Amino acid sequence: MQSKTFVNLNTTNKSGIGLKNNVGQFGLLVLINLFVGGMVGLERTILPLIAKADFGIASKAAAISFIITFGITKASFNFFAGNFSDRWGRKRVLILGWLTGIPVPLIIMFAPSWSWILFANVLLGVNQALTWSMTVVMKVDLADTNQRGFAIGMNEFAGYAGVALIAYLSGITASRYGLRPEPFLIGLVLAMSGLLLSLFTKDTRHHAHGPDQKKKAQIPLRTIFFKTSWGEKTLSASSLAGMVTNLKDGMLWGLLPIYLTTKDFSLEKIGIVVAVYPIVWSVSQLFFGPYSDRIGRKKLIVNGMSLQGIGVFSFIFFDSFAGTLTAAALTGLGTAMVYPTLLALVSDIADPEWRAAALGVYRFWRDSGYALGALSGGLLADALDIPLSIGIIAFTALLASFITARRAQDKLQVTPPLQKKTS
Repeated sequence: MQSKTFVNLNTTNKSGIGLKNNVGQFGLLVLINLFVGGMVGLERTILPLIAKADFGIASKAAAISFIITFGITKASFNFFAGNFSDRWGRKRVLILGWLTGIPVPLIIMFAPSWSWILFANVLLGVNQALTWSMTVVMKVDLADTNQRGFAIGMNEFAGYAGVALIAYLSGITASRYGLRPEPFLIGLVLAMSGLLLSLFTKDTRHHAHGPDQKKKAQIPLRTIFFKTSWGEKTLSASSLAGMVTNLKDGMLWGLLPIYLTTKDFSLEKIGIVVAVYPIVWSVSQLFFGPYSDRIGRKKLIVNGMSLQGIGVFSFIFFDSFAGTLTAAALTGLGTAMVYPTLLALVSDIADPEWRAAALGVYRFWRDSGYALGALSGGLLADALDIPLSIGIIAFTALLASFITARRAQDKLQVTPPLQKKTS
């Protein structure tokens, strides 16, 4: 009788790959990414409000400039993170990411000017690029082919559970004690805990490369960049869908708290709405990641991009608290359908020898969306208004759904494009 479970934890092979063989390390990496996500959640509710309250910044574009610096930095370091980990090892890169994150909450607590906030978000971008990239790559290293959706779904669940939980806690703390410094004490605990846990991880680079890795010619990073960005249809469609997903997220991150204040929502209600979006996103990935292992990736990605567009449009049409929560839930559900699935799709196509680098290139384009979303959303909000800028961003998600439907292939196992060329 066929099993009804979404993932077979007993899948193993002679190299030691498989979740049953690595359950302890896998669980530790899941826990670490909870703290990684919490570092971003710390800012989701209150940093756009700090811009106005503490520094008198009225321009929407200027108020969300911290997301632009964060997005550019995170995208840039994502590009190199996979390559760094192939050269130095996954664990070293993970620890370096946490060391970079420790100063972030301290700087925000005592920042005398907005430029210090921007600098803190440069460090946060490095922290997120290195730590989140490594938790993804290390889980993919440990998982077998038919476990990748499950493994990545668990990783993204933990990360965005951290985003949601800390976004809510920081909003509650700010409503009771003020915007600074008390909410950012949470961040200091997160960074120290993440560093401590990372010291107990084991490097997984040998799972991807095998014992003869030094005998194999390294594929140039520029070749991998070309294939992942536009040379191979499925990889390029994945990069576009990921970029648009985070373009939408960057816009919501910066504009949603400000927009909700125009509806006279209290700070506590804003915190709830801002938390509902990532918590639905987080929990739903526990289903959609493994589900993509069973039904394929493309259908979930196409439908998820469409649902994101519908959810974002809904913020414009709902004025009530219940309606706004519904919009947040729809947006989170659509994001959950694509987030782990896109990572799994890239992992399906990329050969183990260059998979970490390909994931880095994909994450470079995906997280460029943070900066593009914040910049375009802010400029549109200043030039037009917030509802219209939200509507334009929503339309881009629908357009990306159409492009993905036309370009992407839905195969769990394909012949790697670079392997074809070099064999």
